[in-house]
Amino acid sequence: MRELARRIGVSHGWITRTEAGSRPITAEDVSSILSALEISSGERERLVEMAREADDPDWIRPGIPGVRDELVTLIEYERTATQITEVAPLLIPGLLQTSDYARAVMKDLPVGEREAKIGMRAGRRDLLDKRKGPKFEALIAEQALTDQVCGPEEQADQLRHLLNAAQKPNVSLHVLAAGLHRWTPMRGGHFMFFEFPQAAPIVHVEMFATGVFISRPATIKAYRDAVGTLRQEAMDEEQTADFISSQIERLEG
Repeated sequence: MRELARRIGVSHGWITRTEAGSRPITAEDVSSILSALEISSGERERLVEMAREADDPDWIRPGIPGVRDELVTLIEYERTATQITEVAPLLIPGLLQTSDYARAVMKDLPVGEREAKIGMRAGRRDLLDKRKGPKFEALIAEQALTDQVCGPEEQADQLRHLLNAAQKPNVSLHVLAAGLHRWTPMRGGHFMFFEFPQAAPIVHVEMFATGVFISRPATIKAYRDAVGTLRQEAMDEEQTADFISSQIERLEG
């Protein structure tokens, strides 16, 4: 990796982040890497063309091993929504997960399936960096931030990633504190509320091994009301950032 970095004139960290999927890669980047590795011209042309097409949503199609049609639909909704609100009682939302955190969550999957899904999740994260990307609001239970699903170092990196994400103009984070001693819609489970420019809202309810999409108007209203209630109950953005920072300090000793 250090030799490759030297050959193409970048830092070792650039190579590491690229390989981990934590930074986007352009067709020009791919071309430089393949040239440095002395890959044949035919193979180089094929891979550069794949890189050019990577931003096309059609790169994810039904039939990819380990990828359900439901996930393909979810990605399409993420791509076309103007506002996404995610309610996360137990885990950090997928669009905000680091690769290490996602790998820990998916540790029981077969290696090939797990790595394919982690790669797709990294691609989904890039949506929040697009100029015309959706507004994303995460309502996260305190438990999702304090329960460790990975090692302390990886957990701290994940929390730092949340703080960095919260600096984006289209991303807002709100934590719902533990110990309220009353029922809130957060206890109803994980869901995503999608709003579109010219179509009715859709809700995706996530379960252990599958998920369902809901479009019935009366049910959509119930979920919209739930989001409103949780916004009122949750910490504001400044309080949320302070809480996340305190958890990073705790993990770092």
